[in-house]
Amino acid sequence: MATGIARSIRDSLTRTRNAVFSHIAELLGASQVTAATWDELEELLIQADVGVETTLYLVERLRKRTRDEAILQAGTFQTVLREDLRALLPDSPPLNLGGRSLDVVLIAGVNGSGKTTSIAKLAHRYQRQGRRVLLAAADTFRAAAMDQLGIWAERAGVDIVTGPEGGDPGAVVFDALQAARARGMDMVIADTAGRLHTQYNLMAELRKVWRVAAKNAEGAPHETLLVVDATTGQNALSQARHFQEAVEVTGVVLAKLDSTARGGMVFAIARELGLPVRFVGTGEKIEDLTPFDADAFVEGLLG
Repeated sequence: MATGIARSIRDSLTRTRNAVFSHIAELLGASQVTAATWDELEELLIQADVGVETTLYLVERLRKRTRDEAILQAGTFQTVLREDLRALLPDSPPLNLGGRSLDVVLIAGVNGSGKTTSIAKLAHRYQRQGRRVLLAAADTFRAAAMDQLGIWAERAGVDIVTGPEGGDPGAVVFDALQAARARGMDMVIADTAGRLHTQYNLMAELRKVWRVAAKNAEGAPHETLLVVDATTGQNALSQARHFQEAVEVTGVVLAKLDSTARGGMVFAIARELGLPVRFVGTGEKIEDLTPFDADAFVEGLLG
C-alpha cells in the first residue's frame, strides 16, 4: 500500500474517526462485551451511516464470532471488528482501462454530488499518467453544468467537447468520440445528466448515452462510475440503486469524504449494492482524488 494513499485516506476520515469510531474503540476497550455493548455498537454504526441492514449483519456476525471463538475481552474484540469490517470490502478487480486505442468512461450522479469536480480530478489524474484525455459535456440539460465543466477542463489542462444547451446528450458523446480519434486522444470522460435520479426521462437519456458509447467504441463504455456525495449518507445508497437500474454501473467515486462523519456508508455500498468504491475525494484541490484502498480505509477509521 502506498504510504501517500494511506495518509490521504486517513486524513480524509478524521471526522468519521473522531465522531464515531473513536467512541467504538472506547466502547470496546473499556470492559468485557455485554448486552449493552451490542446495543451501543449498533447505534454508533448506524450513526456513521453504515446503514441499518449492514449494521445488523455486521453485529450479528460479530456476536456469532464471540460465541464460536469464546472472545470475552473487549481488547480482542477490537481485532475481530477490524477483521469483519475489512471483510465487508472485498478486493476489486483492476479498472477496465488501458490496452486499447480509446477508453471511454461515463460519469453519472445527481447535481451537487461533486460530479463535475470529480470528473476534473479524474482527468487531471489520468493526464498526469500520460493519458491524452478529452471531456464530453453531455449534461446538456443544465447550462451551468457545461460551463462549470469547461472551467474545470481548463484547470485540468484538457480539451472538452460541448453541445447546445438542451441538445442531444448522445450527440455530444458521439462528437467527442469522433474528435478523440481525430486528435489522437486515448481517453474520453463523459459527464451525463445530473438531475434527480427519480426523473424517468433523464434516466432514459442516460441509457441512450450508454448505447451511443457502446455503438461507437468497441466494448464501451469501459467504466461507468457513479459519483455519490459522502455527506448525504443513506440517500446516496438510494441514488446508487436507481442508477444501477438504468445502466451497468461498474464502480463508485465517493466525493467529499473529508467533509463528513458518515464515511461508514462505504460498507453499505459494498455489501448492499455489490459495487466497488474506486476513488475517494479527499479534499477540494484538483489533486485530491485517491484510489480507494480497503486496508487504508479500515485503518483510517479505527486508527
